[in-house]
Amino acid sequence: MQEIMQYLKAHGELLDSEIASGTGISLANVSRCVSALSAKGEVIMCRLTRFTDGKKIEGMLCRVSGYVPPAAPGRKSKAQT
Repeated sequence: MQEIMQYLKAHGELLDSEIASGTGISLANVSRCVSALSAKGEVIMCRLTRFTDGKKIEGMLCRVSGYVPPAAPGRKSKAQT
């Protein structure tokens, strides 16, 4: 489960199939672990249906709960007065 959490923190919001291919864990294990993490409140998860080239793709969209990524480096816009 820690590997999935670290992967989500590094890559942001992902589908369960993308997590499985990125971590090398089977899709069934990813689904089971993400469901357990969602029950604990560590992960936000929703069911998603996408249509790609007319094909229906169903999955779970996941992101880490309450995690705010660090600000991007570079110039910041100035406040307007």
